Amino acid sequence: MTFQILLFSLISFLTGADSIGSAPKAELLFVGDAMQHQAQLDRAKMLGGGTQYNYDDCFSLIAPEILKADYAVANLEVPLGGGPDYSGYPCFSAPDSYAEALRDAGFDLMLTANNHCLDRRDKAARRTLSALDDIGLDHIGTYHDAAQRDSLVPFIKNINGFKVGFLNYTYGTNGIEPRDGAEISLIDRDKMKKEISITRDSGAEIVVVTMHWGIEYVLLENASQRSLADFLVEQGVDMIIGGHPHVIQPMKVVHNEKENKDVLIVYSLGNFISNMKTADTRGGALVRATIVRDSDGKARFSHADYDTFFSAKPEGEKSNFMVVPSWMPEKIPASQKAHWDIFDRGAQKIFDRHNVNVPRRHK
Repeated sequence: MTFQILLFSLISFLTGADSIGSAPKAELLFVGDAMQHQAQLDRAKMLGGGTQYNYDDCFSLIAPEILKADYAVANLEVPLGGGPDYSGYPCFSAPDSYAEALRDAGFDLMLTANNHCLDRRDKAARRTLSALDDIGLDHIGTYHDAAQRDSLVPFIKNINGFKVGFLNYTYGTNGIEPRDGAEISLIDRDKMKKEISITRDSGAEIVVVTMHWGIEYVLLENASQRSLADFLVEQGVDMIIGGHPHVIQPMKVVHNEKENKDVLIVYSLGNFISNMKTADTRGGALVRATIVRDSDGKARFSHADYDTFFSAKPEGEKSNFMVVPSWMPEKIPASQKAHWDIFDRGAQKIFDRHNVNVPRRHK
């Protein structure tokens, strides 16, 4: 390879340029709640021979789409408790191999501020962070203590030459309070305003705030979510990505008149993978958000689109729970296609009625 080709390859990698003359860009991908119910644990253990937990096939169909993104984010709604007694609802604890499977599927960042992060108390919350560090996954939202939060916020990643700051907050922890000083990023407007400002002042060109909020199983956002979204727009953030309701909720692009820029708001992405049973909880959405750099060198959110997927339950002794993209309907087990149709029609109805400038990519 000639020096000129090597130099161009390096420049393209650093700037995110697709080809000579093209504008630098980066694509972020977001999905919702990565769950581990008891049936999922039981199946993974069986496939692992009774001593290990095997998740090899769970994300094999969706992984190529995740890997295409420049940076992919999921909500890890289970502590990594370390075992040997893993458990599903109501107090979750999952093996490290589950997080390893998410990493291998292409995810880069785990959100850990959610209502189940203290299910196994401070010890497991802290262990989760150490386990994610050990396998090379970024994480935000929970911390060993307040001092660590102060040292790790802001969290800014260089993604294709764009400095992107990420923040994560939850409405609560199911009434479980830290007993030993573990730090959870709770929704607190004063604290959020301060951390957004610190993130921007530390060089973040794009600020993404991820929110664990809303009412479970309700397909439309509520007044509290809208108020918080308005507040975050006023603080100058560029993207607001929500989860927790276990069902999808609308997405929209709004304009920040003061700063003359568009802002992406996603109220809920629903479940990524789970063993939930009602139609609206059987799947979720992924959102791709593109960042570009204008001719004046300023980074901005450009546009977003979405697709849906289905959390298929295992059929047969050797199958596992599997995330099936909407563009692969033939991969959905025949006995579950009616459930998929109900989920996707319901999701499409909500998105068609309420989305603003966030279209579906695969029709």
